[in-house]
Amino acid sequence: MRLILLTAILSALLMTGCAGGDAHPRAAANAPAIAVQSATVTTRQWPDSYEAAGTVRARTAAVISSKVMAYVRQVSVQMGDRVREGQELVTLDSQDLEVNVRRAEAAESEVRDGFSEADNAVAGAKAQLELAQTTFKRIEELAAKKSISNQEFDEASARLKSAQAAYDMATAKRRQLDSKMAQVQQEIRAARITREYARISAPFAGVITARSVEPGNLAAPGAPLLTVEREGDYRLEASVDESKLPFVKAGQTVEIALDALDRRLTARVSEIVPAVDSASRAYTVKIDLPSVPNLRSGMFGRALFPMSAQSVLAVPATAVVERGQLQSVFTIEDGTARNRLVTTGKKRDDAVEVLSGLSEGEKVISPIVAGVADGSRVEVRP
Repeated sequence: MRLILLTAILSALLMTGCAGGDAHPRAAANAPAIAVQSATVTTRQWPDSYEAAGTVRARTAAVISSKVMAYVRQVSVQMGDRVREGQELVTLDSQDLEVNVRRAEAAESEVRDGFSEADNAVAGAKAQLELAQTTFKRIEELAAKKSISNQEFDEASARLKSAQAAYDMATAKRRQLDSKMAQVQQEIRAARITREYARISAPFAGVITARSVEPGNLAAPGAPLLTVEREGDYRLEASVDESKLPFVKAGQTVEIALDALDRRLTARVSEIVPAVDSASRAYTVKIDLPSVPNLRSGMFGRALFPMSAQSVLAVPATAVVERGQLQSVFTIEDGTARNRLVTTGKKRDDAVEVLSGLSEGEKVISPIVAGVADGSRVEVRP
């Protein structure tokens, strides 16, 4: 048993010793040179940007609720349905509301019936007044001639005043009926408007994004029933760190990345909320989005705000070799290719930022050609 164990250890040591050579395979010194193209590691001025995450929300959204308390009779839409402006969405039980309309209409009929009686009373009072006025005029003429007694003159005067009072009272009652009719008509109008509250309609064309009501539920004033959003009218609400406030201006153009749609688009900052959240130390920036197919509220988006330019070391993207989490390039040293690990940063157009591993002015192979390995002889050709 000990002999077997000793043999295994010796075998492992021999294998380790054999593998202890150069970790990077090198080309034979007499191998022909490989024709390559080179690029110089240079310092570039790259415009910096700040990325802020946000959520897509509808610019126009309405939470639909009832103005009266009534039981729900019918719900005509489902979540995701597109609706037009004025389309009926929810129907409430309107029996009580209909009774109020009928009661107001009955009051109007009663007032209207009183018009004939009031008109007749005004006509009779007017006739009595005219008779009293004519009689008093005659009495007045006779009194001027001393043909009647003072008693008769006083009686005629009293009859005229009584007729005038009766006429004034009749016309006042007629005016009261007019006022009562106007009041009743307003009550009818209000009752009919309230009855219309039983039919809840879409305030604008859009899509139903939430439904919290079913037939038979009791709808209470202010309780949400449905949510409708205007389709194609969205914005990104991004959370921006307070330290980046000087770089964000209303009206500026920014780049938006929508990962779910795999799209990048240009949008405009429409509003900066003038309040900073004390917990996150960030404020909300609202960015109007152009009309994009399949865009929905709640989607994740990223806003890229331009900032001042910065100097970076950069190489062509075709010079970088990626193996898993490692990035490397082939530098050219005295006609020999040397594999060097690098740390890369941002990518822009056809270049890659180099954070470490290279210095300005060094030559790298770009693009990588087949057969190049660490130690390969290379010949730079245009």
